[in-house]
Amino acid sequence: MAKHTDSNYRVIAENRRARHDYAIEDDIECGIILHGSEVKALRTGKANIADSYAAVENGELWLVNAYIAPYKQAGVWGHEERRRRKLLVSKRELARLWAASAKDGMTLVPLVLYFNHKGLAKIKIAIAKGKKLADKRATEAKRDWDKQKRRLMKQYG
Repeated sequence: MAKHTDSNYRVIAENRRARHDYAIEDDIECGIILHGSEVKALRTGKANIADSYAAVENGELWLVNAYIAPYKQAGVWGHEERRRRKLLVSKRELARLWAASAKDGMTLVPLVLYFNHKGLAKIKIAIAKGKKLADKRATEAKRDWDKQKRRLMKQYG
């Protein structure tokens, strides 16, 4: 991900495992509907999207199983940590996501949860296909070969 110089831009949670487990086809930026204490908890940076996924149900896009830590100062007016959160996308994008997940057998995987340059919470969702064990090994072998090639070029070039 590119570095942003804007002071409002800040990554809250990143799903580093997604690129290892899935072949990413395309990604899309979504808005996320949050309750009051969830926004405060995100500002403290305590969230996890590693075990979560997105699903299209009844014509709406949902983020399922994402963890946002409770905000202590909210007291009894806090939020559920793992509740389903609605994601905001255009109708055209929703139709494309539905077609990819339902018809093509793809998975909707969250990549990164962040505050954009305006200070709004956004999530980047990827349309991905699960990798088999052999695909993971091939990717790792290619990465190792590229690393070795760079070392050899540096040493002899």
